[in-house]
Amino acid sequence: MWANEQALASGLILLAGGVVGVAGQFRGWQFAAYAVAAGVFVCLLEYPRSKRATGTSVGRTGQYCFTVCVKAFGPLTRNYYVRAFLHAALSVPGGFMLATVLGCVCLGIASLIYLVAAIRGEHWEPILPKKEARKPVAESIKNPPQNPPPRPPPEMRRKRVDDLEGAAYDNPIPVTANE
Repeated sequence: MWANEQALASGLILLAGGVVGVAGQFRGWQFAAYAVAAGVFVCLLEYPRSKRATGTSVGRTGQYCFTVCVKAFGPLTRNYYVRAFLHAALSVPGGFMLATVLGCVCLGIASLIYLVAAIRGEHWEPILPKKEARKPVAESIKNPPQNPPPRPPPEMRRKRVDDLEGAAYDNPIPVTANE
């Protein structure tokens, strides 16, 4: 998961550095054009998050279409050894131009994190939307109650009288002042 976040950020940094290098027409701007293409590829590859082994997995907004595309490549995108090698190879040309060096270093760090994750046995699992299975509604909930709620006996109910003394409850237990 950390490698995914690092690689996505480095793809964005590589893309931004490439745009600066191409727009500025710096010496070796062809490397900057390569960095734009590599940054877009890395962002598309790394946008979908992987499912966690334990706990809850929260996908990014709109990641489903990218998940389907990444999942279509099968073991090439699922294996973290492949991703580590791919990011290491993509980061090399970015080191030849100052505008793309930061993205190159960040992508190299993401490659190392992916290598550590692959050694630990992790791999990419897609987060797919869950199909909610509706539980059957109990019979008692389907039908409303047929009987009215219980009420106190008529002599205990509040009397509707205009004066306050007549509307007061009659206390069946005698109350005496303890002196």
